[in-house]
This record gives sequence, C-alpha cells and structure tokens, in this order.
Amino acid sequence: ALRWLFKMLSSCSKVGDPRPGQPYKGGDFCAFLPDTKEGQKTAMLLKKAFERGLTFQIKSCKGEERVTWGLIPHKTSWDGGKARNGYPDAQYLREVCTVL
Repeated sequence: ALRWLFKMLSSCSKVGDPRPGQPYKGGDFCAFLPDTKEGQKTAMLLKKAFERGLTFQIKSCKGEERVTWGLIPHKTSWDGGKARNGYPDAQYLREVCTVL
C-alpha cells in the first residue's frame, strides 16, 4: 500500500484565492493508493499535480480561510467504499487518471 502524507502549513492566500492576502489555516492530509503498477503510475501523476499546486485549494469556512482538498479526488481511507472516500472502489484509479 502506498500512503501519502501532506502537511500544509498556515500562510497567507495569494491572488486567485478567495480572499487574497488573508491568513489561512493549514492542515495534515493523508491519501492512499494500492501498491500496484497502476497505483504507482497514479502516484507519479498525483506528484506532478501536487508540484503544480493543483492538489489543494483555499476555501472560506465560517469566516475563516483554510486549506482543503482540491478537485482531484483522493482516497483518504482504506475502507468505507466510494461513499466515504475509501476502498473498495474498482473505478477510482481510472477516474483519477482521467481527471489528472
């Protein structure tokens, strides 16, 4: 199993974010991929998306800016199925590669 850990630090938002120049809260994020050939290919694509700033976004929540997952779907649990962002989900790797 491949496990991705992301630590997004608190900072100030930039142009293009909901409220440029405002501070936002970071957070800890974790995502999972199967350790298969297809999972490893997906991991490389997700890494490129992260390097290009496409993995996360800043959203306003109850008057506060915070980092959240972006539009790229991530599996945040090993179980619970598709409804809970987990596995099993036979279509996930194909769907995420289409988005990427």
